Amino acid sequence: MNLLLTSGGLRNGSMLGALRDMLGRPFAAANVVYIPTASVAQPGDHGWLLEDMNRLHGLGWREFDVLDLNGLPPQVVLERLRHADVVYGSGGNHYHLARSITGNDLADGFLEALESRVYVGLSAGSMIFSRNLTEHSARVIGDSADLHLLGATTVESPFGLFDWYLKPHLYSPDFPERDDAWADRIAGQADFPIYFIDDESAVRVVDGTTDVVSEGRWRFHPDASADVTSGADAG
Repeated sequence: MNLLLTSGGLRNGSMLGALRDMLGRPFAAANVVYIPTASVAQPGDHGWLLEDMNRLHGLGWREFDVLDLNGLPPQVVLERLRHADVVYGSGGNHYHLARSITGNDLADGFLEALESRVYVGLSAGSMIFSRNLTEHSARVIGDSADLHLLGATTVESPFGLFDWYLKPHLYSPDFPERDDAWADRIAGQADFPIYFIDDESAVRVVDGTTDVVSEGRWRFHPDASADVTSGADAG
């Protein structure tokens, strides 16, 4: 399984190079499906969504599909996923994305499709793979409001692939509270591993091996005191 889990999308050459290597062919010879589902539960201006979609579209794919996970029969959704070479999960509310996958009985088929495809996540789209995607982690991370926005108090992890949790937008000007003190506070409360990554970084998983592709800064808890740069192996 090949996953490239970004904070802010495909923003630099290191991430694009990683995606090319994982895909094994030119973008012009591949199909991509863009999943905006997480974004619809996020209030406010959605200019960021259009910017990200345009950035991805500008890479020159053979086919660029857009697919919401809600409202279509599961077999139609899974057919569209299987037609793609790259599945791209956009940002927004990761609890809505997770609940859309489990609530529409897509988890098994989605995961099976990913066995032979590349998945790229943006923010919320990168956060759905941890088995620690729970109401407990929501309290620890400080995301409970995003869960309660859905009228929910619990969430089921759709895939549960990893113990570690991913938290995006470290040091981002769009999230000025996400500084070292913020990361330290969360790390001090967490009883599970966490990757904190900035918008120039991505966690890469290739055939069970995990590392970080970065032209920025990222941190890993339980060794969250280490501020690591530029794509060093993270285990």
